[in-house]
Amino acid sequence: MQEILDAILAEQYDAIGELSVPEHYQGVTVHADEATMFEGLASRDKDPRKSLHLDEVATPELGPGEALVAVMASAINYNTVWTSIFEPLPTFGFLKRYGRTSPLATRHDLPYHVVGSDLAGVVVRTGPGVNAWKPGDRVVAHCLSVELESPDGHSDTMMDPEQRIWGFETNFGGLAELALVKSNQLMPKPEHLTWEEAASPGLVNSTAYRQLVSRNGAGMKQGDTILIWGASGGLGSYATQFALNGGATPVCIVSSPEKAEICHKMGAELVIDRNAEGYRFWKDEHTQDPKEWKRFGAKIRELTGGDDPDIVFEHPGRETFGASVYVTRKGGTIVTCASTSGYEHQYDNRYLWMNLKRIVGSHFANYREAWEANRLISKGLIHPTLSRVYPLAETGQAALDVHTNAHQGKVGVLCLAPQEGLGVVDTEKREQHLEAINRFRGV
Repeated sequence: MQEILDAILAEQYDAIGELSVPEHYQGVTVHADEATMFEGLASRDKDPRKSLHLDEVATPELGPGEALVAVMASAINYNTVWTSIFEPLPTFGFLKRYGRTSPLATRHDLPYHVVGSDLAGVVVRTGPGVNAWKPGDRVVAHCLSVELESPDGHSDTMMDPEQRIWGFETNFGGLAELALVKSNQLMPKPEHLTWEEAASPGLVNSTAYRQLVSRNGAGMKQGDTILIWGASGGLGSYATQFALNGGATPVCIVSSPEKAEICHKMGAELVIDRNAEGYRFWKDEHTQDPKEWKRFGAKIRELTGGDDPDIVFEHPGRETFGASVYVTRKGGTIVTCASTSGYEHQYDNRYLWMNLKRIVGSHFANYREAWEANRLISKGLIHPTLSRVYPLAETGQAALDVHTNAHQGKVGVLCLAPQEGLGVVDTEKREQHLEAINRFRGV
C-alpha cells in the first residue's frame, strides 16, 4: 500500500497499474460474532466506537466489470451508523443473501463486513470488460450496486431486483485503504476539491438530487416552496442548495441558532429553529398533537407570505411525518427516505386523501442521477458540506458524532491520505469557490 500511496502523492498516476496490489489492507469492520453486543440497550446508548474495528483484511478477488480503488478519503453516512449499532438488523443477513446469488458473490459473505458507502481515490486495477476506466484514474464512487440481469432495472436501475447499497448491503466498502466497486459506480473526481471534500458529497448529494430534483422523486420546479427538514445536515444541506439553484424557495427547519446561521450562509432566507419554537408533535409515545401541526403550518405561512409547501423533503420519519403530511399544500408532495427517527410513520389520512397530496418514496439514485449530481459538484454549482475530518483509526468516533447528531453536514474520514488538503488539481476554480467549500468547516 505504501508504494501505491507514494505514487499517488507524487502524482505518478501512470505508474500505478505496474505496482503490485497488496494481499491485505486495513479496513473498518463490524464482526458477525458481535452482532448481539448491544442487546437490551436503547439505540441512543449504542456506541459505534465499541463495534467498529480497524482490521487487516484480505484483498478480494477482482471480477468482471469491477475495479479496485485505493481510497484516499471516505465519509460517514447514517447507513454506517445503522451497521455499527446492528439496527434495524445486522447487515450480515444482507451479505449472506448476496453471497447466494452467484459463485463470485460468495466473496461478500464473510464473518466481517468492511463498511462505508463513499470514497474518493485512484483506480488500482480493473477487471475484464472494463473499458471506461483504467489504473491511475482519479475517481469518486456512488453507492449503487446493481446486476441488471432483470428487465426491471433497465428504465431505472434503482428498480433492479438485485439493487444494493455498496458498503451497506455489500462488503468491501469505502472506509478502508482499498475498496471493491463495480466500474459503473465510478465518476470523475471534482478536481478543485481535496480528497476528503470530494469523498463527502457522494451518497447524500445523489440521494437529495433524486429525492428533490429528479422526475423519479418530487420533480422540483422553479417557484416551488420546499420545506426541508434538517436543512443543515447531511441530506438537507444538499437539498437546500438544490432548491436555491433551481429557483425554488427553501423553508429550512433546523434545531439551533448555529444551524440556522449555516442555512443563511448558503443563501436561504426562511429558517425555522424548531427547538426555539418549542414544537412537540407528539403528546406521548403513542399520541400526536394536531394543534402543533397547525401551529407549525401557521409559522410556515407567516414566513412565506401565505404559501404552504409544494414539496416536503422528509427524512426524519416517525417524529415529523404527521406534521409533514398536514402542512403540505393541496396537491403537493411529501417525498421521503431514511426515517432516522423511526420507520413506522403515522399521519391523518384525511389530510392526504381529501387534499390530493402524494407520498413518494425515494431511495438513493440511479447512475444517471448520481452522475448529474456529481457533475454539479464538479462545475462548482453545488458545494461539499464537510465540517470535520477524522483519521481512519477514529472512524468509531466519527460514526458516534453522526449517531448523536453532534455534527453538521458531513463528517469525513482520511483513509490513505496522510493529511487534509491534498488532491487539488484545479486551483483556479478552487479559489473561486473557497468560501462556499469551507462553509461548514469547524461548525
